[in-house]
Amino acid sequence: MTTHPAAEVPDRLFDDADLERRWRARFTAARVSLPNWADDAPDRNVYLSNASGVWEIYAWDRAADEHRKVTDRPNGTSISAISPDGEHIWWFNDSDGDEFGSWVREPFGGGTHTVAVQGDKPGYPAGAVLGLTLNAVGVSDDDGTTIFLARQGKPAEVVYANEHDGGVAGLSKDESLLAIAHSEHGDNRHPALRVLSTAGNTTVAEKWDGEGKGLDALGFSPVSGDQRLLVLHERRGREELLIWDVVADTETELTVDLPGEVAADWYPDGSALLVVHTYQGRNTVHRFDIATGELSTVDTPHGTIGSAHVRPDGTVEYSWSNAAEPSMVRALDTAGTERVLLTPPGDRAPASVAMTDANVETEHGTVHALVARPDGVDGPLPTVFALHGGPHSADEDRFSAYRAVWVDAGFAVVHVNYRGSTGYGSVWRDAIEGRPGLTELADVAAVHDWAVSTGVADPDHCVVNGASWGGYLSLLALGTQPERWAAGVAGVPVADYLAAYADEMEPLRAFDRALFGGSPDEVHERYVECSPITYVDAVHAPVLILAGENDPRCPIRQIDNYLDRLAERGAPHEMYRYEAGHGSLVVAETIKQTAIEVHFALRAIKRR
Repeated sequence: MTTHPAAEVPDRLFDDADLERRWRARFTAARVSLPNWADDAPDRNVYLSNASGVWEIYAWDRAADEHRKVTDRPNGTSISAISPDGEHIWWFNDSDGDEFGSWVREPFGGGTHTVAVQGDKPGYPAGAVLGLTLNAVGVSDDDGTTIFLARQGKPAEVVYANEHDGGVAGLSKDESLLAIAHSEHGDNRHPALRVLSTAGNTTVAEKWDGEGKGLDALGFSPVSGDQRLLVLHERRGREELLIWDVVADTETELTVDLPGEVAADWYPDGSALLVVHTYQGRNTVHRFDIATGELSTVDTPHGTIGSAHVRPDGTVEYSWSNAAEPSMVRALDTAGTERVLLTPPGDRAPASVAMTDANVETEHGTVHALVARPDGVDGPLPTVFALHGGPHSADEDRFSAYRAVWVDAGFAVVHVNYRGSTGYGSVWRDAIEGRPGLTELADVAAVHDWAVSTGVADPDHCVVNGASWGGYLSLLALGTQPERWAAGVAGVPVADYLAAYADEMEPLRAFDRALFGGSPDEVHERYVECSPITYVDAVHAPVLILAGENDPRCPIRQIDNYLDRLAERGAPHEMYRYEAGHGSLVVAETIKQTAIEVHFALRAIKRR
């Protein structure tokens, strides 16, 4: 294997001691996720926190106001659940961030963890729902998807097995119905739903809206005996809500008169929905009365809602931030009184700058972008074009310690919600089908032109940057748009699509088949056309690649292939490898990687 230049790790980014302290403090400040509680024991909660320096699972007994760190693993833990009676905490036990493992459980109050489901098999997680008398877990591997149903005191039984991608989607409150999502029609980007009877594992009902129209089960009614399932559909070109009475096999589409797209969760009595509305990278929250159709606004601050739900007493709890203000977990009671729900230890992260909107008109539609720049600085600036992962995701007006350090370093930061992003309708999201990567980069080019022409960006000092799908786009941009970029930074990217497909986890192979219109054997030239390695000989800007040795999503071999091609030409590049998977849950590692990236970009633009 070719040895590649190792990325420089700076001792510090800034000569100014206060600036150096501030950027690091944004990462080291303790953060918490919105707690999830046990349905039948709401004082028992689980949440995520980085208070120890690693993202781990925590238990919170609200009645006693006692917190306990549940997991303690070198590379952290991010997936958990709590049983309805609050007696057990479940968490997914993988190896060094490779996402391959099994569910384990331990008592809420602490103790040794044990295998949660006797008789299942290791794999990639494909959903889990916990009941009082039975539990269902999904497993994905090279054979497809397997769903196990475990009844109390009995070994698990297979209730679903199929070569196509799928997973557990919901369990009715009385535990008589199990909803699964599947892609037996061959497109896991637009799933169908099936509901099984847990009594005999027979099919009760099916729902599929046809080609190019997915369904997403959001959850059964929280009321025992109420077999209504809340579902997201996209029959009119955007995500909207319907309620499916599974036993009667009837449905009611809900009209929510808001622009953009919506998601929702049930109020505890099943009479209303808590609706989170997304539009132009920001959220509003509403209560939707199912019987009357009345929509009322829940008073939340301007910015982004990470997640939200309703307590049994009607209190709305939610996580919130915006670009300038760090995240916090809030609670708003039925009298309209708001408070901070959960305060992590230590100082709060230092604030950053607000973002402004840009709407760039193109022949394909309006591309929405969000722009941050240092306060009080005029004129064109060195600019980072930050390309989000996914691709089905979006950049939002939320706090980011990562964005903030680029601004501190004197860069403007432009987030591009290119075609393929969510929140802008189904047509926008699905526009990349058949030509992924190159389609998004046409939108990036349009925003780049706008930023240069309006005086936001210095055209000689533009950096393209992203991780995962954003890393893929960054490498593809360096090869197909070499005249635009002074440097490129790609974290955990797809670099050689043919090799990536061969090595990646099966759910992503299914995603790629749906996105490209087939496998590499079926549409070989399409994969070649959209692969960064095809254009590697055109890359002349310095390239930094960061990659996890255990990454199942963007495996290391295909990255080595790309780096070797750069090395053959003597093209300027640096490499940073770390012992984890698709990113890191370790705060110190995140700080190190961020310092490497910013330091690399500063050196690259100084050479021009």
